[in-house]
Amino acid sequence: MNCEKCQNPLDPEEHFQHSGRTVCEDCYLELVAIPKTCDPWAVHSAKNTPNHEKTLLPLQEQLLELMRTLGPLTAEQICARLSITLDEFRTHFASLRHMELAKGTKAGDEVRYTLFTS
Repeated sequence: MNCEKCQNPLDPEEHFQHSGRTVCEDCYLELVAIPKTCDPWAVHSAKNTPNHEKTLLPLQEQLLELMRTLGPLTAEQICARLSITLDEFRTHFASLRHMELAKGTKAGDEVRYTLFTS
């Protein structure tokens, strides 16, 4: 039996059901532990950490640099330029939003992502 999301073989003792699909543990966690961008407690925690230094992952730094150089972009534009999935973008963007480094903004009917200070 294979995971219905990533197609990797499943261990018979370690599989999960989610929305009628049989998935592996990694895919299950990805499906249920999606970070939320609008999370006041996460923003509070990010702003009030003892050393208040923001440690970014390389992809988060790339996201900020892309927004800094090209201005507000759609999620699709960002994903295409960085060759990442929409899920990867959302996960990393949520952390940047919690640290108040990046934000989403409406431009007509589109949501565009930019630096928090813009």
